[in-house]
Amino acid sequence: MPLKHIVVIGASAGGIETLRALLAALPADFDSPICVVLHTAPQAPGVLDDILNRVGTLPAVNASTGMRLKPGQIYVAPPDYHLLIEPGVLRITKGPRENRFRPAVDPLFRSAAQVYGPKAIGVVLTGNLDDGTAGLWAIKQLGGVAIVQDPRDALFPSMPQSAIQHVAVDHVVPIAELAPLLVRLTAAPAAEEPHRVPEQVEMEVNIAKEHNPLDAGLGGHAEPSSYACPECHGVLLQMKEGGRIRFRCHTGHAYSVAGLIAAINEGMEDSLWNAIRALEEGGMLMHRMAEHLKGDHADSQAATLMERAEEARRQSTEIRKLASSREPLQTAAER
Repeated sequence: MPLKHIVVIGASAGGIETLRALLAALPADFDSPICVVLHTAPQAPGVLDDILNRVGTLPAVNASTGMRLKPGQIYVAPPDYHLLIEPGVLRITKGPRENRFRPAVDPLFRSAAQVYGPKAIGVVLTGNLDDGTAGLWAIKQLGGVAIVQDPRDALFPSMPQSAIQHVAVDHVVPIAELAPLLVRLTAAPAAEEPHRVPEQVEMEVNIAKEHNPLDAGLGGHAEPSSYACPECHGVLLQMKEGGRIRFRCHTGHAYSVAGLIAAINEGMEDSLWNAIRALEEGGMLMHRMAEHLKGDHADSQAATLMERAEEARRQSTEIRKLASSREPLQTAAER
């Protein structure tokens, strides 16, 4: 039986509490499948389905490739896998990280828009930065419904705020009003007209499906930028999407501007602490060699090494101060 609607939900920081509140409020006869991406660490135990099974009447399960979409079922992206939608079934992949995450919200939303068009209902919940904005934009462009948790109601408002800023969302509601809204929307008939999927959406879904990005057509939708991918250090290609700029490298890693700045901040901190480590290791080595040379009647060499060891320690101390006091780079929206 063809699906009337499909609901896709994305959340990050604060997401467990928010998902518990939302899904516990849905009725047992909710007649659409629900797919959920919550940002998790790769080594996370993957117990979100168990958590959700304890709070509501709808069954939740970790998604797997080939699993059929059924009304009233909750499908959760397992740790370190993207969750994608194909006609009537699910697929999980090890496609490249987006905005430093796998699973990421954008691949799920894009695939829902690609396959189901006006039948897709996208929901962006609490979280930091802006994952979900690009995917919600794709859902809206293909005739689906865009819903955002009211930022004033979100534990972490950044993801909802970004979606509101860049997407012509249909509904902005607190979590207490979201379940009744989903019931009303999924009970209404969806548009049946065929939807034309933009080539860029097709290309990005294929990258999430582990296709080679250049073979998928990345070069035809992007141009080289001046920046390197923080993950693989390849050249980032710049893409335009509505009024936003996003980036992908030729291996497929994807970043929004905010995601790229966050990754650069992490790289800068790592570099500073690596410099501290290298200077302290060098200082300890020179100090030890100086002590060794003192016993071999090479006092002048020992003194020189001791001076260099002390200089390395001073440099390490200065960089440590910088690493501890440095303010991270921020976008204008984060200030």
